Amino acid sequence: MQLPSLDLCPAIGGAYVVALRVGAPLSVRLGRAEPVRLAAGRYLYCGSAYGPGGLRARIGRHFRRDKSIRWHIDQLTTTSDVLGAWTIPQGDECELVRRLGFLGSPIAGFGASDCPACRSHLLHWPQRIARSALTAALAANAAHPLWLNGPATSPPPRAATSRDISRLRPSPGPE
Repeated sequence: MQLPSLDLCPAIGGAYVVALRVGAPLSVRLGRAEPVRLAAGRYLYCGSAYGPGGLRARIGRHFRRDKSIRWHIDQLTTTSDVLGAWTIPQGDECELVRRLGFLGSPIAGFGASDCPACRSHLLHWPQRIARSALTAALAANAAHPLWLNGPATSPPPRAATSRDISRLRPSPGPE
């Protein structure tokens, strides 16, 4: 089933940040290494979607629990609550990790086994940091992140959805 907010997600390439709530500690496996224990709490995963279907297809996959385990993040999205995701068309996942650099990374190499620049693409999201602060950090350099509610949250009021959609429109530039 496709969520209403997922219909607002662009079907073009870009980067995204998925917000998750892990309800109980779980073991995460990175390749053949010994499993790593991940504590209960909120986390953010930075990724990119430049394949077929772009951001809409990738976010739709992350929003579904019933899927094969293909990437590190699938271990979390199949067992935890996906709260939602920010999408940034034409964005870069490593740039998003840098923008959120004030957050800790609980598991080295998570989602970044092919990334020489980042320690991890999984970040811990402490309770004391509001979603608006993350949105502001992601909006650096004129990016306009769109928040999409995940299956674990109720849809926002209609007015909030309208504001989010308007952020996708390019600002008027010099003519």
